[in-house]
Amino acid sequence: MHGKIRVLFAVSEVYPLIKTGGLADVGHSLPHALDRVGADVRLVMPAYRAVLEQTASMKAIGWLTIQGAERQLEVRILEASAAEISVPLWLVDCASLFDRPGNPYLRADGGDWHDNAERFTVFSRVIAQLAADRLETGWLPDVVHCNDWQTGLVPAFLSQQRQRPKTVFTIHNLSYGGHYGPDEFHRLHLPWRWWDVDGMEFYGGFSMLKAGIVFADEVTTVSPTYAREICTADFGCGLQGVLQVNRHKLHGILNGIDEGVWNPETDSLLPAHYSAQRRQPGKSINKRALLQHFGLSCDEKSDHVPLFGMVGRLVQQKGVDLILDALPRLLVQTEACFVFVGSGQSEYEQRLRAFADQYPRRIGVYVGYDEKLAHLVEAGADMFLMPSRFEPCGLNQMYSLRYGTPPIVYRTGGLADTVFDADDVHVDRKVANGFVFDELSVDGLIDAVSRAIHLFGQTRRWQTLQRTGMHQSFGWEHSAMIYLSLYQGAALPQAHE
Repeated sequence: MHGKIRVLFAVSEVYPLIKTGGLADVGHSLPHALDRVGADVRLVMPAYRAVLEQTASMKAIGWLTIQGAERQLEVRILEASAAEISVPLWLVDCASLFDRPGNPYLRADGGDWHDNAERFTVFSRVIAQLAADRLETGWLPDVVHCNDWQTGLVPAFLSQQRQRPKTVFTIHNLSYGGHYGPDEFHRLHLPWRWWDVDGMEFYGGFSMLKAGIVFADEVTTVSPTYAREICTADFGCGLQGVLQVNRHKLHGILNGIDEGVWNPETDSLLPAHYSAQRRQPGKSINKRALLQHFGLSCDEKSDHVPLFGMVGRLVQQKGVDLILDALPRLLVQTEACFVFVGSGQSEYEQRLRAFADQYPRRIGVYVGYDEKLAHLVEAGADMFLMPSRFEPCGLNQMYSLRYGTPPIVYRTGGLADTVFDADDVHVDRKVANGFVFDELSVDGLIDAVSRAIHLFGQTRRWQTLQRTGMHQSFGWEHSAMIYLSLYQGAALPQAHE
């Protein structure tokens, strides 16, 4: 093999160009981490309108004629530069598919774009062509790393090529499967031999995510625990049988976080900086700023009143219903205050706003997303609420640990892999960094919150808990080295190990 391993990293969203969730964070951080550990990376994504508006010095490196839905499409490949992206960026430019406003997958009314099947089939076909160097750039990848259903067809298309790169397919969230019907399959001119239970057929339709699992050489997901969970009926979204059959190539590799962006010592979005060695007065200054932002009680006693924060989507997956059902008891039984930042199901938004109206000095709510406020919650809260029903990896619990804000989590997915419960044994061994509960119920959550409040009152033990979390490293380099080993053919632990 030539010097550096060449990786074509294919993803449908990349921070800061366009983001709907954690996929975009990985789409930015992992390619850059791979670059730092010695890979030769090209990053490829669709040329959405929002992306084109943020890129500079674009040049066309070629055109491809690609099969769409009952039509041939002319697709231009652009090489572009953009702020905060230092690896070569390739954009798949097809105006009829990608030049539209807003969310990359959804219309303004929240429904899917009617042509998503065509959009991401064309995107996948282009990636397979680029992987074969159809544009004769002289750059042939050794590995094509695909991410989620939007690129699930890439390993299938590459399977048709006699000489092809290795394919790695990463599942970021199994609950989004890219499911479409037989009419779409026919209109997209996909080979009928793939319409098979051992191919991509799925309950009378086809699944792009299943295609990725079946056809890729290696399949990864974003934490070791989630890799085991998705092989069960409770978490498998109907694909558990497929995953069990393919368990020999399924690996859980924990996501990292960008420790340059999420660092309380240098975070430009915070009123005050602090470190693991010297948390005060910085953490208290941030707490008071957070309380004042929401108009909550803020006086000399505030440092001793526990403040719980949450940042995230207000949906059932995130356990918001458990929090809402626990709040009446917590407000009566404790002095604690709560702040919430996020948006989601209107019912949850309305219930949180009603609590804030009823308890204006104890509950603050911001419906929407605000990056600066998200950083202030991580730094200013005393504890972070994250009782997700399932969580493939999770990032906020890692941010919280880094900011000395112990998280409260249900034992699932990446939460189970990163948060270690503050029971007596873990605290004494100095490995505890948060609060974990095993019973997915209001009582289970209240018990964990109560334990957190109790330990918060024991200053020295609480400081040990904070320090333990803050000293942990969740940077991408470790995970990038594991991916590099996988690309190069090293044996990794499988999902059942």
